[in-house]
Amino acid sequence: MSISLVKGGRINLTKGGDLKKVRVGLGWNPNGTDTGAEFDLDATAFVCSVDAAGNSKMLADEYMVFYNNKVSPDGAVKHSGDNRTGGGEGDDETIVVDLTKINPAAAEVSFIVTIDEAIARKQNFGQVSASYIKLYNDETGAELAKYSLEDDFSTETAVQFGSLVLKDGHWIFKAVGTGYSKGLADFVVVYGGNLA
Repeated sequence: MSISLVKGGRINLTKGGDLKKVRVGLGWNPNGTDTGAEFDLDATAFVCSVDAAGNSKMLADEYMVFYNNKVSPDGAVKHSGDNRTGGGEGDDETIVVDLTKINPAAAEVSFIVTIDEAIARKQNFGQVSASYIKLYNDETGAELAKYSLEDDFSTETAVQFGSLVLKDGHWIFKAVGTGYSKGLADFVVVYGGNLA
């Protein structure tokens, strides 16, 4: 049975011990607003370590998994590829995390969605509807949880949907739902990556 999460909600994914692969499905629909350009949202996973103060830092630049780097070096995080329109039924982009393969230094996988060329195209999340994140047991296909974003965003160009966080030996999904006026390059800097 799927659980409906709210902002700040959490679900323990590995307490039962049988979940090995979690699939994160991201979906959205552009509103009818015509900006004169395609509305291209991009899902990215940042695989991070977390220091004693709670600060997250990417393990290495190659641990930023997105449409242009579809697999992490440890083979644990895989991106489905770029969906440039958000059209059609079901999840628009998916990211699979194999918890049995993930780098032992990893303590967080953060899921960010940005709007490609948002400033140039005059686009923001106020023009997006029906956005959600779903968690599945990738081996069985069973939906574990769904987090629907409310209409909380107007000028933001990026949203941190949620994070997988390792706590006391268990992977927990935390629904974050925080909007930012940033682009993908800004998040690379936030997570300690190198833009060169």
